[in-house]
Amino acid sequence: MSYGPKAAERLSGKIILITGASSGIGEATAKEAAAAANGDIKLILTARRKEKLDKLASELTSTYPKIKVLAESLDVSKTDTIKPFIEKLPQEFSDIDVLVNNAGLALGRDEIGSILSEDIQAMFQTNVLGLISMTQAVLPIFKKKNRGDIVNLGSVAGRDPYPGGGIYCPTKASVKSFSHVLRKELINTKIRVLEVDPGNVETEFSNVRFKGDLQKAKSVYAGTEPLYADDVAEIIVFGLTRKENTVLAESLVFSTNQASAFHIYREPTNNL
Repeated sequence: MSYGPKAAERLSGKIILITGASSGIGEATAKEAAAAANGDIKLILTARRKEKLDKLASELTSTYPKIKVLAESLDVSKTDTIKPFIEKLPQEFSDIDVLVNNAGLALGRDEIGSILSEDIQAMFQTNVLGLISMTQAVLPIFKKKNRGDIVNLGSVAGRDPYPGGGIYCPTKASVKSFSHVLRKELINTKIRVLEVDPGNVETEFSNVRFKGDLQKAKSVYAGTEPLYADDVAEIIVFGLTRKENTVLAESLVFSTNQASAFHIYREPTNNL
């Protein structure tokens, strides 16, 4: 996406913390923000897979001479590690301006009554408790200076629950409810709360959901032209580069062949 000088000016020098930045939407958002700011930006990239973060950091620093990148391993599902992580950030990265709560996952499509307890725990710990704990840790920084942006990655699943999503859908509905409460509580501040709810996005998401079964993962996107990570990243960065008095509060993002969680047009295939 092409950004003008106003967008670069609004991101210039800002410190952006992105969770789940090792792949997918998180990785794409880091690249999109760096491009929009012409590299005049500081990024804190977190995820569980440090080697992927290091690779992304190397790519960004080789492309943008002015950029500063801190790549650190962090598993947001381990909520007791989040506040210490924020408190121990190097001074150069400590005054965070933007939090992108991107880390999240779905596990399985089992019906209620047969969902593995460990999958229930993992989804709520990451998608809900991790997001809330990260927000709680960063929000005092924003309140102190009366400005900052919080971007919460929701999903169409939080608006339109579907069979087989008995845990994932409620976790994303929780993100929506939490975002609404947070926005209302911050109404007397200049802190913005942005929620982005993607539909069908082809990333590692389905690989994780089906626990490495690549055939099942590919079937999710068969016969469609889904969104890709950079499509969602553009929406996120567009919201961040609006004037300070403008809040892109909720963005429901579909590909052209989708109209709801399950209303997806698939091109017919010739099975001769």
